[in-house]
Amino acid sequence: MAKKQFKAESKRLLDLMINSIYTHKEIFLREIISNASDAIDKLCYRSLTDETVGMAREDFLIRIEADKDARTLTVRDNGVGMTKEELESNLGVIASSGTRHFRDALAEDEAAGDVDVIGQFGVGFYSAFMVSDKVTVISRAFGEDQAWKWESSGADGYTVTACDKDAVGTDVIMHIKPDADQEEYSAYLESWKLKELVKKYSDYVRWPIHMQVERREWDEKGGEDGKGAYNTVVEDQVVNTMVPIWQRPRDQVSDEDCKAYYKEHFHDTADPVSVIRVNAEGLTSYRAMLFIPSQAPYDYYTRDYQPGLQLYSSGVMIMDKCPDLVPEHFRFVRGVVDSPDLSLNISRELLQHDRQLKIIAGNLEKKIQSELKRLMDEDREKYETFYKAFAPQLKYGVVGDYGMNKDKLQDLLLFHSADKDKLVSLKEYADAMGEDQKKIYYACAETVKRAAALPQAETVKAAGCDMLCLTDDVDAFVMQMLGRYAEKEFCNVTNDDLGLESDQEKKDAEEKAEQSKELLDFVKESLGGAVESVRISHKLKSQPVFLTTEGEVTLEMEKYFQSLPGVPETERIKAKRVLELNGSHPAFGALEKAYREDKPRAARLAMVLLAQAQLIAGLPLDDPAAYTELVCGLF
Repeated sequence: MAKKQFKAESKRLLDLMINSIYTHKEIFLREIISNASDAIDKLCYRSLTDETVGMAREDFLIRIEADKDARTLTVRDNGVGMTKEELESNLGVIASSGTRHFRDALAEDEAAGDVDVIGQFGVGFYSAFMVSDKVTVISRAFGEDQAWKWESSGADGYTVTACDKDAVGTDVIMHIKPDADQEEYSAYLESWKLKELVKKYSDYVRWPIHMQVERREWDEKGGEDGKGAYNTVVEDQVVNTMVPIWQRPRDQVSDEDCKAYYKEHFHDTADPVSVIRVNAEGLTSYRAMLFIPSQAPYDYYTRDYQPGLQLYSSGVMIMDKCPDLVPEHFRFVRGVVDSPDLSLNISRELLQHDRQLKIIAGNLEKKIQSELKRLMDEDREKYETFYKAFAPQLKYGVVGDYGMNKDKLQDLLLFHSADKDKLVSLKEYADAMGEDQKKIYYACAETVKRAAALPQAETVKAAGCDMLCLTDDVDAFVMQMLGRYAEKEFCNVTNDDLGLESDQEKKDAEEKAEQSKELLDFVKESLGGAVESVRISHKLKSQPVFLTTEGEVTLEMEKYFQSLPGVPETERIKAKRVLELNGSHPAFGALEKAYREDKPRAARLAMVLLAQAQLIAGLPLDDPAAYTELVCGLF
């Protein structure tokens, strides 16, 4: 029979289909299996109203057969099959999809129920040419006695001839290409590889997928020496799960089942702290099973980590990690989303960014936020386990995107309470505030112990107020971004006005500063530009000195920017430092005495006080040896 040319497209288009549309060659098996599943769907749907079909639902199946000697891979189905005309129109015209037409008809049929089909573009079949140099399709349509064979070696065209086939259905026979330097096509003839691809892409196709699978079995009496040997046993297996765990009724799947699924499929050794199950129906229908981990993967806080949920469409995996389904601040969430309503691109490997996707992502964000808040309120131990691993992620979410998500995340934050010596939420802190307390106090340091021991904390404690001890680099930015909570301003005890001093205390400090103006100017000059100014403090109680700043850049921010790699020293942001002295401390009295009697000694005392303030603030000394010599020289 004369070879026919593809009707709709040129050789160039078919080359594009084969070489450019699909990212990975292994995707071909997913496409062929999806077509087989659609064919069975059509006949099963027909059986609802046509008694002549004569097949029960449990009779439908897909079979995969590999012949290494002939280098053929066959995918068989007992679905609706195709007539000669349908072979011509479906396979002879690129991008013509019989499944798409069937889907359109179903949309108008209210009796169709939950019938769902996968394909819609009519291009998936041609992915077979990525791994095959010839493809043969033998099909017999339901209600027809005559079968037909469609055969093609690629863009040169195809033939359609009459043939024999015992049963209704379609066989797609792919002649696998010879191995090349960069491609080992023979792997697609190995049962282990085929099973792996089915599990990866088509595990949840609704019809059973059968294939011959080899396994090794110990024979105690085997072997030439009679000591036993391994034999290769070939058995027929159903290699797909068919009904995924997230599609099963909730009363048939326990939380323990879900946790076991999580650990197996997402390669975690620990149980998740929570499982979120969603079954949404409406304009956008989808099912989801989400997991909140209890520990961070080893690469979580690196650039190599790839966030995202597994995305399925009608049981066929479309993307292993779809980042658009979870916001950046919840990137730790793992899980799956399955929806028949997503608009996929032509290769089914990527999503068209449409309204349905945004609706699903928005709903999942609310579910995750709600579940985290529930854990915090009802199971604090589990939440703190989670928070220990992912607190920085939530905090980065607060400061990211110019604070756009701060209102969603602020009630999920925990900070260490100096008074209660445990983690508390902002709401718990605010609820415990006295009626007269106007601000939420916090201090930043490398550890909780150092934050609680800061000299400025004495005033807060003396006033009967609690203080939050912040130890993460990002914490200072978080507080600055939040600004206030429950109508209470955040107050950095190091820099801000505490609002706790009496008018008399402030007046005394101002008078002392006026009296000591010459001394304060002398100290600043002696320190050679190391500080922006020197002041008498009205915050200090028992400590002689501390270091604060003026302007928007705090010492904590300076430390953070100093830690960034690759930034030259000359370009690093620095805070404007202010040295505050306790005018009633004996150290200040000694400084005053030295200023009157021995100014060189007073200058050395000023440098000692600055060094002490740096140490209290957790800042390194520029020259520790010089500091030691300076102190020893005062004896």
